Amino acid sequence: MERAFEHVGKKKPHPFLNDIKFGTFHDGLSVQILHVGPYDDEPQSFKLMNEFIKNNNLERASLQHREIYLSDFRKVEPAKLKTVLRYKVKPIESDNLFSL
Repeated sequence: MERAFEHVGKKKPHPFLNDIKFGTFHDGLSVQILHVGPYDDEPQSFKLMNEFIKNNNLERASLQHREIYLSDFRKVEPAKLKTVLRYKVKPIESDNLFSL
């Protein structure tokens, strides 16, 4: 990885290059979707995710979500932008141990 930083530093120097940190996220059970299109249309994809969660006896584990941008908005037209949207989820726990 050090060689990659050296290469990038020579080819495209940037004042924040030395501030970059790499880490790992452990989201666990998640629901995600590939949203294709403008960022303003993301609510439609979130709606599909919420329907999937409801239909599969899941619930969101957090109010936060992740957005992973696969396209550079400066270079790609809005209709072709690609973003991974992700919710951390957990199974719905039943309050009733017995059914009558």
